[in-house]
Amino acid sequence: MTDELLEVFFDVQSDLPRQGPGESESTRRALAFCKPLPRAPRILDVGCGPGAQTLVLAEQLHDASITAIDVHQPYLEELQVRTETAGVSDHVAAKNMRMEEMTFAPETFDLIWAEGSAYIMGFTKAVASWRPLLKPRGFLAVTELVWLTEDKPHEAAEFFGHEYPAMTDRAGVADSVRGAGYELIANFTLPDCAWWEPYYTPLLARLPALESKYAGDAASLGVIAAARREVEIRRRFASSYGYQFFVARKAK
Repeated sequence: MTDELLEVFFDVQSDLPRQGPGESESTRRALAFCKPLPRAPRILDVGCGPGAQTLVLAEQLHDASITAIDVHQPYLEELQVRTETAGVSDHVAAKNMRMEEMTFAPETFDLIWAEGSAYIMGFTKAVASWRPLLKPRGFLAVTELVWLTEDKPHEAAEFFGHEYPAMTDRAGVADSVRGAGYELIANFTLPDCAWWEPYYTPLLARLPALESKYAGDAASLGVIAAARREVEIRRRFASSYGYQFFVARKAK
């Protein structure tokens, strides 16, 4: 994607509660499996976006020190506003940093969190490369898009074959987690409401204005059309795929 089209993509994604499927209750549910944590844990939130899950972590773990990284500065600025409004800004440090170029010292964090972002590096590569950053017996909580059924609808399989060819099933992701040096603690599927209420419903409401804004620009309208297509695939084939939350612990 060119820089110009990337800007259109961020325009599509801006001012949404989340930049992908997720919900606070699922964040809290995953966090409940991350025990025991020290009284003041150090947490790394990778690909934090504007920080919906970051706020949940800060509110649940009052003494935590959270480093939240992303490469899109407007997201980090929105996160800063959100943390100040919630009164947790002293516990969250937002950094503009690529996940492929993190320079943290080994064994810095008690918990690494990544909702909907590990795919950027490639899931297996991401969880393997993040492991050294965890303290001994530290935790990993990460979501990944997976097939939920063996029988994949042709139209959905064709769509994701183009959009995310590395997509596999729950067992395949679980094997990747274990193979990267973790003990898998739990995994569960995000509910369908996690796709609609914080993400697709407000996204759809934005698209008509964006289609007017980029009228006559075929390439930009293609980015918007792809967003509509993604929502339509979800509407028709939701039972066949979903986001799975995986919670694991650094193996000895």
